[in-house]
Amino acid sequence: MSAAQRIKIATFNVNGIASRLPALLDWLAKSAPDVACLQELKAPDADFPLLAIRAAGYGAVWHGQRSWNGVAILARGADPTEIRRGLPGDPDDTHSRYLEAAVNGIVVGCLYLPNGNPQPGPKFDYKLAWFERLIRHAEQLMASGHPVVLAGDYNVVPTDFDVYDPKSWRKDALLQPATRDAYGRLLAQGWTDALRARHPQERIYTFWDYFRNHWTRNAGVRIDHLLLSKELAPRLLDADVDRWVRGQPRASDHAPTWVEIGV
Repeated sequence: MSAAQRIKIATFNVNGIASRLPALLDWLAKSAPDVACLQELKAPDADFPLLAIRAAGYGAVWHGQRSWNGVAILARGADPTEIRRGLPGDPDDTHSRYLEAAVNGIVVGCLYLPNGNPQPGPKFDYKLAWFERLIRHAEQLMASGHPVVLAGDYNVVPTDFDVYDPKSWRKDALLQPATRDAYGRLLAQGWTDALRARHPQERIYTFWDYFRNHWTRNAGVRIDHLLLSKELAPRLLDADVDRWVRGQPRASDHAPTWVEIGV
């Protein structure tokens, strides 16, 4: 199947778009995703580098926030059609963590789920409440019958197979039973975890923190996920992680993760 017959959709937590812009542009040039969902822009809307993104051949919609959070959806050779910014269910939530757009006939939800640490505490409570809002919205998306991908940094390690050493992470919010239960209930709606479906027996990671030589030791975790709706999952051709990006100078602690979908 030629490149013209498939769509490549990626998710990448850039960990600060201003400082990582050269790395982002290099990845876009080399990997050429048709759609790229970005998280942790850490920049207000006015500081989004639209000119540089357009010069790289991409249109964009974005939902920024000064110093924290922030999400964007890029489309190669096109302008995404924005559907929604922010999850429904809490009008007082000011965090820029969700953005939804239509690209190439696919509904793309880009999300940055709260980390939740330290737990227990208000940050973990917010994480679980946000997760419940995501579950309710995802159910409506699934029921719509549209092809949908929910891509982003979920801050969820689904199973012990998705972390290099479960014991060292056991108290972390990303591995808590309530966190994993919420992710399981989301999948139970019929979503397909594309990376795990493509690599069912492989220890595959998307995040390596900056401490204790975790990158050089491949001591990672899998927290960046692309979930495909029932309409989209049968079109899954491939999924993987662009590990090389994590090894670049001044890299994000995440690596881009992607799926290829047949058209």
